[in-house]
Amino acid sequence: MFNPDSVADFPEKPGVCIMKDKRNRIIYVGKAVSLKNRVRSYFQSSKNLPLKVVSMVSKVEDVEYIVTDSEVEALILECNLIKFNRPKYNILLRDDKQYPYIRITLNQPFPRIEVVRKVKKDGAKYFGPYADAGAMREAIDVINKVFPIRSCKKDLSQIPLKERPCLNYHIERCLAPCQGFIEEEEYNEIIKNIIMFLEGKQETLIKELKTKMQKAADNLNFERAAVLRNQIGALKKVLEKQKIVYTDMIDQDIIAMARSFDTVCIQVFFIREGKLLAREPFILQNTDDEERREILTAFVKQFYNNAHFIPKQIIIDEEIDDKETIEEWLSRKKGSRVYVIIPKRGEKRKLAEMVAENAQIYLDQIESMEERERLKNLQALEELKQHLNLENVPNRIEAFDISNIQGAESVASMVVFEGAQPKKEDYRKFKIKTVDGPNDFESMKEVVYRRFKRALLGDGKFNELPDLLLIDGGKGQLKYAREALNELGLSRIPTIALAEEFEHIFVEGKDDPIILPENSEALYLVQRVRDEAHRFALSFHRTLRSKKNLRSVLEDIPGIGKVRRLALLKTLGGLEGIKRASLEELTAVPGMNKKAAQAVYEHFRSPYK
Repeated sequence: MFNPDSVADFPEKPGVCIMKDKRNRIIYVGKAVSLKNRVRSYFQSSKNLPLKVVSMVSKVEDVEYIVTDSEVEALILECNLIKFNRPKYNILLRDDKQYPYIRITLNQPFPRIEVVRKVKKDGAKYFGPYADAGAMREAIDVINKVFPIRSCKKDLSQIPLKERPCLNYHIERCLAPCQGFIEEEEYNEIIKNIIMFLEGKQETLIKELKTKMQKAADNLNFERAAVLRNQIGALKKVLEKQKIVYTDMIDQDIIAMARSFDTVCIQVFFIREGKLLAREPFILQNTDDEERREILTAFVKQFYNNAHFIPKQIIIDEEIDDKETIEEWLSRKKGSRVYVIIPKRGEKRKLAEMVAENAQIYLDQIESMEERERLKNLQALEELKQHLNLENVPNRIEAFDISNIQGAESVASMVVFEGAQPKKEDYRKFKIKTVDGPNDFESMKEVVYRRFKRALLGDGKFNELPDLLLIDGGKGQLKYAREALNELGLSRIPTIALAEEFEHIFVEGKDDPIILPENSEALYLVQRVRDEAHRFALSFHRTLRSKKNLRSVLEDIPGIGKVRRLALLKTLGGLEGIKRASLEELTAVPGMNKKAAQAVYEHFRSPYK
């Protein structure tokens, strides 16, 4: 247990405190103007502390700290540590890896647009994160219709390629840079227009395109002028859908919060050049017992730590902590002055109230949907208990599926549903070890035996037993799964098999199947569980096959043995990176020489590959 007396030795300097539990896991990260005062505040009488802090302090085994030169540096470090470690007791924006980004591959010749879930420092330009993936797809769809850039992943470091242009060229969705039909300078001008579009500068973009259209017409380049005219028309249609909310042509984000008993929604309106470009709702976790200003402060820090565009003004409907420090941090990040405004009256106040109202409406919708989903799940579990004649409601359901192709790379999946919802942290993958050939029965027995044997041995990853075991298959798979349970003395665990052809349920000791009522919630639930087990097994099998195929592709290249294969994959980040690499990049890989690099380079550029 951490000794509070040791806080006396902490420095009275800005920095970040890092609290850890007895398993050395980081459970809280906090910025401090004075490390000594900040940490001391947590270890006072529990009467003065919120319940959440009392719970956290009881688990603190050690407190480390990192001193910084300024409060702004402490804020940046706090944001990065929270993002990387996702501590249990910090307020958390939902894992940003789940939010998509638009990436423009400026690090490649003739850039293209793609959707990614992870931001890298790779020279590309990123937009996002987008909580509303539908709005993001709509933006991409507009770009594809207005700006004919390539969508393929071909290596265009050396053009023209020895192949015909694809269908997109013939339907005027691509200018075929692969054939050298467009100069790189002209292509990059299109990319610049796309970036302006994604930044919300449509008015400015239209003005620029009008100037270029007039210039093309004056030069009697009517074909070019017609293309620009069509682009301008399409962009104007986009502008017509955007609501004018502010007369000043200023880039602004407006942030407001709504709160219910156990959920917080923060809504952000993105205003660019006076028009509402988009709005995004965000749900925050770990907000129990937290003050509203603490929640808003945590959101602003985490959101703008990830954001790749920062507006001139950030309008927030309530006071936040560290306002001046956040302004200084964001100004540094943007490279020009950023203002954080908490309006009390006037037009900005009305805008903040409008965003707060939208946040509350979204929260009400979410809670209504969650309540309907909860009742539906309870109904499904209760129906399943009755139809299967179980003693208890099957709150925890585990399902197993076997996947192989002609007996090769046999694998199994175990998925878990609790309260009729997937519990993905409990999912497990298995490689079949003792069975040769395509024998699903013996494979099922092996994997069920291994799973429950580990539970009996006290393995923490498998110690929770299911209320119901679901086997994907028919009577054969069920028989072998039950044999495994009986051998382990766990025959008391209810087990069913779901046969896919007619969705019949088989149980041990009964010849006739149980047929759940069509359109019943119980049937929908067992289908969802079975389908998820099938999906998870297939994805694992696909991963193993792709790794095997990758190894076999590199093994076909003369002079590339195991050591060089590993070096290539590690240095260049996978097969796509190896394919795109120049001869110089391949030669620079540790363990490679010019001859080996030439062999790899030519292998992936042969017209027969």
